[in-house]
Amino acid sequence: MGLVRHKWYRFILCGTVIALFVCYLKLQTLSNSKVVGSMSEHTLEYFLNKGTIKRKDAADIEWYHAVNSKSKLIEALRGSAQMIEADVLLRGQDPKEPIMAHPPDNDSDITLQDWLKVVVKSGKGIKLDFKSLAAVSQSMILLEEVRDQLQGPVWINADVLPGPGGKATPLDPHVFLQEVAQRSENDVLSLGWTTGWDVDVDNRGYSWEMVHQMEELCRSLKQPVTFPVRAALIPVSFPQFQWLLERSDRYSLTVWTGKDDVLNVEDLLPYRQNFNKTRIYYDLLESQFKQFKGLPGYS
Repeated sequence: MGLVRHKWYRFILCGTVIALFVCYLKLQTLSNSKVVGSMSEHTLEYFLNKGTIKRKDAADIEWYHAVNSKSKLIEALRGSAQMIEADVLLRGQDPKEPIMAHPPDNDSDITLQDWLKVVVKSGKGIKLDFKSLAAVSQSMILLEEVRDQLQGPVWINADVLPGPGGKATPLDPHVFLQEVAQRSENDVLSLGWTTGWDVDVDNRGYSWEMVHQMEELCRSLKQPVTFPVRAALIPVSFPQFQWLLERSDRYSLTVWTGKDDVLNVEDLLPYRQNFNKTRIYYDLLESQFKQFKGLPGYS
């Protein structure tokens, strides 16, 4: 009887341990899915709660670009755009500090520090586009100083890999991520490719090698990542970006256009129709976006 009882106790004990382990795995899966979902949509959640958008549709987010001066900042804060984008580089002469400017400019009437002091009061989201590694470390320190006051989403952008037609030198991805990843745990990392477009050539899209390199770079990151992609180059790259977005719920696309690019907005419909609407942002010219929204099949 003692042997039978001992075996029975072992059976009950093993069954209990297995049941507890299964429950643990289910809780971990549920917890992870909630974290991923909130990370991939927190920009939309913020503006939805704020009442500036009515649904979880990334296409409803408006952008104000090149807010690199005091006058542009005033315009952006008065406007309806939820996200304001500005370029950051290190001043070309003393005092060498982060300023808001786009190359070839190397000076500005507003520093990043003063820019942030104004923006924190607005409730707007911000996208800081880094044009050089030299400005990154100081800029992240300045950003940390106002973290508690910032209300809206923060996106940190840089072109970190060579892309189709790209002639500019990308920022070293490992150095850039080493500077920002630990200081931007709740930010969106906007990691792109250098690109080019020419009306007189056959402009190739994003290759499999390019998206594989990017996925390998972003695989171990904890933050949500959006990939800024050039609208005129993505119609022939649908399989590549479908594969890329399938790799993680943390990933999204931000479709942007150059002011001189020739774009047939109908070519963007496959992205609108086949991807979750929370995962494709559209940063197009106003005329292009109006035409895009009017297409059959947009909604």
